[in-house]
Parts: sequence; C-alpha cells; structure tokens
Amino acid sequence: MSLFRKNTTPAPAPAPAGQGPAISLDKVPAGLVSLAKTAAVSLEKKGLTGQRAAVYLVLDHSGSMMPFYSDGSMQRLAEQALGLSVNLDDDGQVPLIYFGSNVSQLSDARLNNYQGVIGRTHNAVSWGSTNYAAAIDYVTDLHADNPNPALVIFQTDGEPDSRRDAEAALRDASQFPLHFAFVGFGNSISFLQKLDDLRGRKVDNASFFHARDPHRVTDEQLYDGVTHEYAGWLAAARAAGIVA
Repeated sequence: MSLFRKNTTPAPAPAPAGQGPAISLDKVPAGLVSLAKTAAVSLEKKGLTGQRAAVYLVLDHSGSMMPFYSDGSMQRLAEQALGLSVNLDDDGQVPLIYFGSNVSQLSDARLNNYQGVIGRTHNAVSWGSTNYAAAIDYVTDLHADNPNPALVIFQTDGEPDSRRDAEAALRDASQFPLHFAFVGFGNSISFLQKLDDLRGRKVDNASFFHARDPHRVTDEQLYDGVTHEYAGWLAAARAAGIVA
C-alpha cells in the first residue's frame, strides 16, 4: 500500500527502499518503461535517485486549452507524470485534478488504466476560466495531513483569474510539503515566471518550465524542467521542518 495515499487497488511491487525506482520496472506497462527510465536519468542528475514523493497532476481546463486536449498533448503529459511517479511513489497512480472556474478530481491516472485516461475523464468536466488559487488550495487541502513530500505538476496556458488570490494560495502552500512545478503551454505565461520568484513564502516552493509547444518538447526536457528545482526545495523544506 502506498506510503502517500490510501487506496483499495493492490499496489505494484515496490523496489527496495531508497534504491532505484519506487516500482520495479518489470511491473510497469511496456508503454511507460521508456518514460520511467528517462525520468530516472533526470532525477539522477539532480541527486534524487531513491527519493520518495507523491506526484500530483493538475491540468488547466479553461476554454483556451481545447486544442491541447484534442491533439494529445494532455494525454502525453499524464503518461509523463506516471513515468515520473514510477520512480518516486509506490502506488502506481497519480491523482488527476482538473481546474477551470472550479476544481474537479474524477479519477487517478494509474499504471493499469493510463491509456486514454484524459479522453475518458476530461469530457465530464466543464470548461471554465483559470482559477489557479482554487487548484492550489485543493491540492494543499488534499495533502495537508501528509508529512511526506509531494511534487505537483501544475500545467496551464494562461493568466489566472486573480493574481492576488493565486499568490496568496502559493504563499499559504509554502508551509506544507508541496513543491509546485509549473508547466506553461503556449505563450501567455509571464505570471508563472513571477510565481517562480514570489516573495513572502516560508520556502521557495515553486519552479517554472516553459513548454511552449509540448509536441516539440522531449521527454528529457520535460523531466529536467519539472525536477530542476525540486532538490533545492527538498533541502530547504527539511531545514525548515516542513519535511522530516
């Protein structure tokens, strides 16, 4: 059973604690093995091999995102998140959280259901605006009682409904063991760069990677972009007593 999230699905066989991926690669579907290996290389470059963390995937479901859902970009990102999770968490699943005007969590992306998971789930979610604050608060509440670290892949293509509310939510989240790896699609990402450097947080709990055209971003580039500040956050969070 996962160290991070309780569930009723039997977990894949974990690797020995602190050694290599959290889930043995022979238990990983063939379509995800290459992603898991590529993610492992990115983690190794940051000195993160053997580290354990929950992985969350937060996806923008505003109207401007429609092309990215229809062209397969969002499905690919879900698979990339699972490839990363194989290395970090032993439960074989990534909570799948959509946000527009509101937040919806209908399912998890799992090793045994990942194919087509975006198409099966996002059509049940209403298109909306871009409420960063609601999404950040949702993940913070979801992980609030968990002392273990989490890496939150937070994807968006636009500015938030309220900059002030988004900033306040990220500041509040900085006291919890959550690192937000913001991934920007398209061009309207200037605010994400500001969040990356936001003042007034207990620790720097965010990073930013610009995947302007996700089809031109390699798996290696995506993983490097998502993990490039995680080790620094982990050290700072431990020093601040946020992570044991």
